[in-house]
Formats: sequence, structure tokens, C-alpha cells
Amino acid sequence: MDIATRVHNHKWKIDPIVRSLIDNDFYKLLMCQSVFRNRPDTQVSFSLINRSKSIRLADLVDEGELREQLDHIRSLSLTRGESTWMRGNTFYGKRQMFTPEFMDWFEALRLPPYHLERRDGQYELTFEGSWPEVMLWEIPALAVLMELRSRAVLHGLKKFELQVLYARAMTKLWEKVERLRGLDTLMIADFGTRRRHSFLWQDWCVQAMQEGLGEGFIGTSNCLIAKNRDLAAIGTNAHELPMVYAALAEDDAALARAPYEVLSDWHEEHSGNLRVILPDTYGTAGFLERAPDWLAGWTGIRIDSGDPVAGAETAIAWWTARGEDPSKKLVIFSDGLDVDKITELHRRFSGRVKVSFGWGTLLTNDFRGLTPDDALAPFSLVCKAVSANGRPTVKLSDNPLKAMGPPEEVARYKRIFGVGAQREMEVLV
Repeated sequence: MDIATRVHNHKWKIDPIVRSLIDNDFYKLLMCQSVFRNRPDTQVSFSLINRSKSIRLADLVDEGELREQLDHIRSLSLTRGESTWMRGNTFYGKRQMFTPEFMDWFEALRLPPYHLERRDGQYELTFEGSWPEVMLWEIPALAVLMELRSRAVLHGLKKFELQVLYARAMTKLWEKVERLRGLDTLMIADFGTRRRHSFLWQDWCVQAMQEGLGEGFIGTSNCLIAKNRDLAAIGTNAHELPMVYAALAEDDAALARAPYEVLSDWHEEHSGNLRVILPDTYGTAGFLERAPDWLAGWTGIRIDSGDPVAGAETAIAWWTARGEDPSKKLVIFSDGLDVDKITELHRRFSGRVKVSFGWGTLLTNDFRGLTPDDALAPFSLVCKAVSANGRPTVKLSDNPLKAMGPPEEVARYKRIFGVGAQREMEVLV
């Protein structure tokens, strides 16, 4: 069934948005195993944060339908085929990436309860409990709200209106693919699960990238699509790990060590292309300046906030100063990418480093200019860990508009990590 026909068919009382526990990003499963091993008893709270206040989700999305979708996710468990894929597949050249102990736990898992309230046109959605369980809510919760918003906007469109809309969106994406074909040695992956237009649309986008870019398309972060389409599952780790480790620190000295303790634990578990540094949680420049020498030997770095050119240049200078050859290092760009930025970064850094891209929202949710009032334009919705064992989490980022946490704790973290003046950059997605 084509996407437009499926969207137009409203006969299903609940058409599941999240179809599987592995309809999730690969880095979430990798981090979950690390947390399961190292910090299983940590109690955390995650909360939905809508950075785009003009999008009043509670006015758009029916609460009953939202609860149905969230309740459906709580009913999911791994199927036999999904378990076999995780236990027996090769990821990043490694068989049995997931340990038998972790898989036994995951196979028995049902996601914990959620708490939902409406307040001033927005939904307050929170998840509380043990870290390994609660962390797996983040991506499905975002995917549900993004798709329900899409459904709400499209609900009144007729059959041919929907067909034309999706034809235009498909053409728009294919034109992007054709432009990317001109980049030699391109390495690009789908990172678009969390803010996708819909599951069906993400799946279509992945297939289009696979056909249009060939070997230049290296895989998808979405585990279910990777399994179904026989693609590589792509991902390493995210800001969540240092945010929670930092919140658990007992004093300022422990706080300063926390981002490196995270990577020390990761170092013990993983090798090769899974050893990728995400340095911007508390400021890239300070992180690299204070980093232990063994981190310079890691495979690469991911640039996820701030000026991507400045971030990559900082990394190149750091590797050079530590006696490493930057041309052998991997730089993954993953913040707010679209074709123009991808092209610019590829041309600037190709040959100087190994350049790779994680293409997110503007791959899987670019309907800009295709509906009246631009009602399907993507927006910035996140679900973050906000506390750990009762202590607030903090994220500083290389872009102060992405910072989060109580003001007094933000000030403390800036002092400890030596974060000075920062340049604000528009947060598109």
C-alpha cells in the first residue's frame, strides 16, 4: 500500500506508530547495555521538552490517541526474530555485540509507566524509574508525538491532495539525493528516527537513499529498519551518558572527571568505530584540552552543536598536538544537516579527515513549503534525562540555546568546565 493511501485510510482505531522495541536508535541499545553493566540501579527521570513553543502540541494532538500509542508501546516485547538479529548479527565487525546477560534482560523487558499532563497548550510527559528501562522511552516517545502531529495536520486532506503532497515530498528528497551523488567518497547515514514524519516515511527515505547513493549510504540508526532492509545499524553514544554520570558526581572534582569516566567505561566495552568521542556536552574546547592522552587514540569524533567548521578544526588541531594523524581520523557531522551544509563540510574537510554524516530531521521530515502555513515544517522536540538519583542533570552544549538545567547548576558547570562566552546559533531541529 502506498503511503498516501495508508495515511488517508482512517479505519484503524490505532495504527501503531512504534511497531517494535527495536524501532529505536542503535546508540540507545548500545548505551543501554553499558548502563545495564555499569549503573543499573541509577534512578532517573526523563522529560519531554518542546523547544518550539509556537507548536502547541496539546492543541493539535488528541490526548486519548496519545495515550493509546504510549500504552501500545508498553505492551511490546522482543519477537524471536528481533532477538535472533541482536544476538547473532555482526555490528561494526563484531559478533555478539550484545551479551547474553543483557539479552536475557531485554527479552523480558516491558517499558515502565509514563506520566502525562496537559499544561498551557503543551504536554508534560515524564518517565521515571531505573535508568536502563527509562532510557528506552526517549526515541519512541518522540516518534509518537512527531507522527501524531503529522496525522493531525493531514487528517482533513483528501485522497488526491495526499497523493500530490507525498509525490512532492518524494521529489524534494530525490533531488537532494541527486545532488549528493556528486560528492566523491561520501559516507552518510540516516539519523532521523526521533523526529521523523512517520515510520512509513522514514522507511521510504532509507530505501531512496539506498538506491540513489549506493555505497555512499552506509546505514541507518533505526534498528528495525536496519533489520528489515539488511542494512548496517549505525550509532555509538550520546549526551545522556555524561549528563547522568555528572549528576551523580559527589563533588566538583568528581564532576570534572565524570565525562572521562563515561568514556573509560565505554573503552572497556568497545573498540574500532564505536570509539567515537562526543565532546560538546560541557564544551568541546575544554573537553579536549583536559582529555587524557588515551582518548586521542580513539577512532574519531562527532560534531553535534555549535559551528561545525570550528568544531572540526578544533579536533584536527587537538589530534595534531597529540601526535595523531588527522587524515586517519573520522569526523561525524550530525547537527541540523541538509544538502548545502553537507556539501560545504564535505568539500572543506574531505582528505583532511575521514568525513561522515548522520542526516536526521531534514532527511526524514522535510515537508517545508508543501502545506498551507507550512503546517508540517519540522520543529525542535527533545526528551532528555532531567534528574539522576534526585539530582538535576545539566547540558551546556557548544550552542547556549541547547543548554538545559537549573540556572545555578548551569553556572556551576560552566565554572568547573571553564566554559566562557558562547555564540548562539539558531536551533532549527
